[in-house]
Amino acid sequence: MKTEETTIDKIRTRPRFKMFTNLTKEEYAENLKKYLAEHNDEFSGNINKEIATICVKTEDEGYWKPRLSLRVEIEDEQTAIRGIFGPSSAVWTFFMFLYFSFSILWMVFFSMYYVEKQINSHDFPWALNASFIMLVLIAITYGAARLGQHKAKDEMLKLRRFAEESTSQFEKRD
Repeated sequence: MKTEETTIDKIRTRPRFKMFTNLTKEEYAENLKKYLAEHNDEFSGNINKEIATICVKTEDEGYWKPRLSLRVEIEDEQTAIRGIFGPSSAVWTFFMFLYFSFSILWMVFFSMYYVEKQINSHDFPWALNASFIMLVLIAITYGAARLGQHKAKDEMLKLRRFAEESTSQFEKRD
């Protein structure tokens, strides 16, 4: 597997990779199951012929517990393996919901403040303060995401090693 240092080495929110192989979906799933069984003390997961989800076994379950999601697809008559590192989709969706909600509320409150100033009204004296509170909540959400990523860095590195060792030997080389 060709991994670019800038893509996966820097632990980002959801690093991705894509590779092609000569194996069929079923053969790749069987090889992945075999690899997971050999490393059962360190990793756990669910594997079928189209999707695999791998986690690192740990004692503490953080909210940003990373997973490696592998999707096997047929693309241009070749087997393509797409991998995504990141938290569970529920956690990812929750954080995106928070960002979206706080951003919309910030725009609403700031618009209320701006309109109030333009028409010389004093109906919403709290709007500017509320918009600043929304900015603080966005910053707190960002900080919580970065803290979760930092705490899960070792697990991300283990998942990267899993991805490299379990799939690189099957990569189609031109």
